[in-house]
Formats: sequence, C-alpha cells, structure tokens
Amino acid sequence: MRILCVCLGNICRSPTAEAVLRGMGRARGLAIDVDSAGTSSWHIGDAPYGPAVRAAAARGYDLTGQRARQINSGDFERFDLVLAMDTTNLEALRRLRPQGVETPVGLFANDQDVPDPYYTRDFDGALDLIESAAAVRLDQLQNASAAFPKLR
Repeated sequence: MRILCVCLGNICRSPTAEAVLRGMGRARGLAIDVDSAGTSSWHIGDAPYGPAVRAAAARGYDLTGQRARQINSGDFERFDLVLAMDTTNLEALRRLRPQGVETPVGLFANDQDVPDPYYTRDFDGALDLIESAAAVRLDQLQNASAAFPKLR
C-alpha cells in the first residue's frame, strides 16, 4: 500500500503524518510505503519546520531526513491513496488529479481538517489529531483488505 500525505507547504502536517503513518504501520507489521508533498512550491527542498520536528521527536517520530516537495501528476499514479490534511488542499488535489486517474483522494482525518500548526502554533494538538487519524486510517485499510500486505 502506497499512501501520499499532502498539505500546503510540506513542512509541518504532511511530513508529520508521513512519519506517524510509517511508524504506526511498521509497529503493526504492515508493508506500507508513505511519502508526503505540498500543493505549493514555497518550500521545495526545505527540511520540515523546527517546531514540528521537535514535537514529533518528543513522541519518537523522526522527520529529519525529509525534504519538502511539490505534488506532481505522476504521484496520482504512483500512490494507492492520496490524503489531504485539510479541505483546501483536498480541493486542490481534486483539481490536480489527471483526468482518467481514479486514485482515491480524501481527508487524512476523515471528516475534519488538521489545523496548520505553522499558523496556530499548536504542534502538539496537530500531532494528537494526526496520531488519532492515522490509527483510524490504518484500521480502515486493514479491515478493507484481509490480504493487506504484511512485512516479513
């Protein structure tokens, strides 16, 4: 299963979601490939934002090797699921998805936005929501497919 997490700049929410999904998936023994991207080009090549890195590290997630990138049309064919961190980015993804490509696109936290901690300054609150939503997403994926690939 290949999942892409997407926010605006790819320096706070989506890199955090990438690390959380990867870590939780690994802990469950799932073969899961996770990446992240932004809908904007503002931070291409930048490391995740320091306060997001520190909040994630305090809970055992490592964001330090990640670099921001912008989503591209090929991502919709490379990934099995594309998850937006908020409704604004969800709408952007729907516009960016190439015609004829049916890769599912949805909200990471199912029916709610993950507030951008770059603006709210609530990095722990965003991480709480991301961890909760990641657990729900992994449950949904496992329940949808009894044949979900396991790590060996």
